Amino acid sequence: MVKSDIVPVTERGGTGAVPRTGVTDLARRSYDFHRHVGRFSTVKVWVPDEEIADAVADVAGVSTQIYDGGNDLPGDPGTVGFYVPPFVPTRQSREILARMPNLEVVQLQVAGVDTFLPHVPDGVVLCNARGVHDASTAEWVVGAIIAAQREFPGFAQAQREGRWDWHMTDALTDRTVLIVGYGSVGAAIERRLVPFETEIVRVARTARDGVRPVSALPELLPRADAVVLIVPSTAETTGMADAAFLSRMKDGALLVNAARGPVVDTKALLAELTRRRLRAVLDVTDPEPLPAGHPLWSAPGLFITPHVGGSTPASRRRAIALVRDQLARHVSGETLLNVITGDY
Repeated sequence: MVKSDIVPVTERGGTGAVPRTGVTDLARRSYDFHRHVGRFSTVKVWVPDEEIADAVADVAGVSTQIYDGGNDLPGDPGTVGFYVPPFVPTRQSREILARMPNLEVVQLQVAGVDTFLPHVPDGVVLCNARGVHDASTAEWVVGAIIAAQREFPGFAQAQREGRWDWHMTDALTDRTVLIVGYGSVGAAIERRLVPFETEIVRVARTARDGVRPVSALPELLPRADAVVLIVPSTAETTGMADAAFLSRMKDGALLVNAARGPVVDTKALLAELTRRRLRAVLDVTDPEPLPAGHPLWSAPGLFITPHVGGSTPASRRRAIALVRDQLARHVSGETLLNVITGDY
């Protein structure tokens, strides 16, 4: 359910389609100017670290500075034309956009755009990292399901206590997994689940061949042994997994949230966990970071990881490659990938 379109960029800042929030008359005149006179100046680029700076060093026509998202600025933000925020964004890394009047492209290292959307000025092209984290996130989801089904957290606790706790466990084989938010990540999850001899049920906002619409969830939830949430964070998905949603899941079913914390109603989930009717694995929480003493930490049947689904060397390598490719496309007037045209 990640939505990003390929938008042709004919010149620096110019597009062959209407950008995400529309193009103001001033921005349109600027685009037309670049189309006719071409690019005569060096593109000022801000990247968050030396590794990315080294990766783009051989891209002709750019001048790169490192801005890590803190209070110390490497130069005048008003001259920046291409901006790559840090992988884990800070408040400053978002608010700095208001001080970049010449900004033309914001290239994120993540797929989610919800934290940046309110800060991106009209006429600025926002690109996400769709596809970069598919493999790592899918790997986390499969690992999370296996860990829960085979009770790895419980066995780890028994090991710490020096206790030999033999018993039968559940398994992934022959189970039905419902993927809610079937986009590129959902497809990657399915490819990794199929060898485990599972039945996959796909759901997305828009129905298509082999993919059911969100409106079918009341019918599908009672069938699923595991429900995987991989939807984008939007007003539409906030609170999607509420008390009614959770009540339709079968007894003993597993909820896996690899989307965003607010997609799940924390109070409703705690109620189901406390009753020991459902189990869950969360890579994201609401609130996040989860504060010490929060009841989720001690909820029965819950395994929590600190938003690490896409945080792997593989994702890092792919993010760097994407940034370099996008910058090269930008300065040469080629098509940019993953341009955001709506809320996600």
